[in-house]
Amino acid sequence: MASPDDLVVVDRGENTSLTVHLYGATVISWKCRGEEILFVSQKSLFDNKKAIRGGIPVVFPCFGPWDLGPQHGFARISRWKVESTPQKNTAGDMVAIFSLEDSDKTRAMWDFKFKLIYTLTLKETAFQMDFKVENKDSKPFPFTCLLHTYLGTPDVTKSGVTGLNKLTYVDKVKGGEHQESRDVVTVAENYDRVYKSTPDEHSVSGCVGGKTVVVKKTNFPDTVVWNPWKDKAAGMSDFGDDEYTNMICVEAGYVAKPFVLGAGKSFEASQLLTVI
Repeated sequence: MASPDDLVVVDRGENTSLTVHLYGATVISWKCRGEEILFVSQKSLFDNKKAIRGGIPVVFPCFGPWDLGPQHGFARISRWKVESTPQKNTAGDMVAIFSLEDSDKTRAMWDFKFKLIYTLTLKETAFQMDFKVENKDSKPFPFTCLLHTYLGTPDVTKSGVTGLNKLTYVDKVKGGEHQESRDVVTVAENYDRVYKSTPDEHSVSGCVGGKTVVVKKTNFPDTVVWNPWKDKAAGMSDFGDDEYTNMICVEAGYVAKPFVLGAGKSFEASQLLTVI
């Protein structure tokens, strides 16, 4: 289990809270009125060495395999700083801010000066993530980024994702680009698809407690849907053999092509998850 020294708890009262692990600024729990909305593998190590398996890992500066460093970049395997401890805003919501800046270790992989600012706002039945990239360098840099959201579900085959019909996707399992033909996307196999130029809202049905989670995103033009399924799950040391049935990843990101951020400029994107 995670050490208390690694955790920041954002408590709104009424059994509604977030737990953030400073390794990766990974949200490892979102309880909405007592119900856990996110999935975290029981085999996740929490050893401050390997990326946390579940919750909402932050992917930056590269989505997927990376020639310069670890898959999905270094943000999810770096120790973040608490920029602002949890505080109540004027709306009665709880806000916490985390940050990550370049270091000798990051510059050895990716030679740019930057600052990431990650603002989490816990509302009554919703949770907002504001993600900001600041280019502190004298030259532009390209990056991709994504919020790798693992949603819990009692049975993934009964979960569905809306807002993807007629869109082009890259199938990372079978290869090639294809067009989606379903109004509601369901998962019944090893599934890893990058949907391009997606709308700003998706609904994910069949989540924990029979709830639907609505995903609203801003400046994250792409959506990844992922589930490792049985065979791949069995080969993952930090993932239970049968846990694939209890999760679905619906991931807002800027990943189909890199964003190039000019010197001294900033990039902002956000995701709002609402339980209905």
